[in-house]
Amino acid sequence: MASMLQSVKFTFRSLRYRNYRLFFTGQIISLIGMWLQNVAMGWLIYRLTDSELLLGVVGFAENLPIFLLTPFVGVLVDRWNKHRTLIITQTLCMIQAFILAGLVLSGTITVWHVVILSLVLGTIMAVDMTSRQSFWVELVDNKDDIGNAISLNSTMYNLARLLGPSAAGVAIATIGEGICFLLNAISYIAVVIALCAIKIVKKTQTTVTKKQADFFSGLKEGLGYAWGSIAIRYTLLLLATVSFTGIQYLVMMPVFAKDVLQGGSAAMGYLVGASGLGALIGAIFMASRKNALGLPRTLMTGTGLAGCAFIAFSLSRVLLLSMAAILILAFGLMLVIAGCNIIVQTVVDNDKRGRVMGIHAFCFAGMAPFGNLYLGAAASVFSAPAVFMFSGIVILLITLVYGFKRPAIENLVAQKVAEK
Repeated sequence: MASMLQSVKFTFRSLRYRNYRLFFTGQIISLIGMWLQNVAMGWLIYRLTDSELLLGVVGFAENLPIFLLTPFVGVLVDRWNKHRTLIITQTLCMIQAFILAGLVLSGTITVWHVVILSLVLGTIMAVDMTSRQSFWVELVDNKDDIGNAISLNSTMYNLARLLGPSAAGVAIATIGEGICFLLNAISYIAVVIALCAIKIVKKTQTTVTKKQADFFSGLKEGLGYAWGSIAIRYTLLLLATVSFTGIQYLVMMPVFAKDVLQGGSAAMGYLVGASGLGALIGAIFMASRKNALGLPRTLMTGTGLAGCAFIAFSLSRVLLLSMAAILILAFGLMLVIAGCNIIVQTVVDNDKRGRVMGIHAFCFAGMAPFGNLYLGAAASVFSAPAVFMFSGIVILLITLVYGFKRPAIENLVAQKVAEK
């Protein structure tokens, strides 16, 4: 019993920091609201249009600004106050959600309203994501706990994904999509309050050189640095490929729930909830790790599981089997998402963290708009199961490519862990 308690304490060790506890508490409330909105958004669009293509278009609109802006935003984030920036971005997200809720509840919502508001949200998130990924080092005092903080954030994210969609499925069926959007808007209040309560100790800032002060020189330096590191280059290549072909799989859940499995909003809630459970298990597993040693092998395990689960999910026509497949799929993807983040955060130099994490956001979320278009367009031409089958095959192929570089990446990660 004592060893079990010690293990749990180790897994959640970042919570001993006051700033991280505040951030964690506020975020989990806000993220439940976000998942309420995400599920309701997909159901709203599919109800209004009955179009797989428009599901992809809306996802494209939300993620396109992330693709276009994050590499540039990273240069600025290296110079901005990240704490203040996050307070502003979360407040703007709250305003966007209130506007969306008002349009739906008033009955005036159209697809083009959703597209425009999705573009606005994507622009805000381009700044928010890059700032957030660079903020971890300011929330924990011990740099060895950065990986744990990242993994616990994934745990928080997927706990919300587990709770939010199930509640959304019930809410959509009983009181409609508008209430889901309203609850999301209200939930942002919690994270804004938590961010305002966080106290960051000012550290001596690194002197900004003339080269760094020039925007485009700083951008070029960050890109060259990321490309020159074999660990960062191939880890982000893996992340970008998986993001394009697989991470946006939830956008197709209305299609699978309604047309493939012959269910409704409740079936969609079960599927998304199962994916949340799988990702939550994966995030807790990653949080229990001591450091980044051995993570390249874990990434290959994750992509292998995800690829096989995509194929199994595409073949299933039974809800329980589909839920099992999507749980494994989400578990595998979580190993990849958290693992890639931890590897990059481990090997990157602090003075380039904002720029590299901007590139990371570009590869992770920036590929999403094209992944959404690919899923929506291909599913409308072929079928959603056929597209999932193809995605599984592509993910298995990128696993082989990464495998050739894994020994060199593991050596670099080991060197960086030893230096810390």
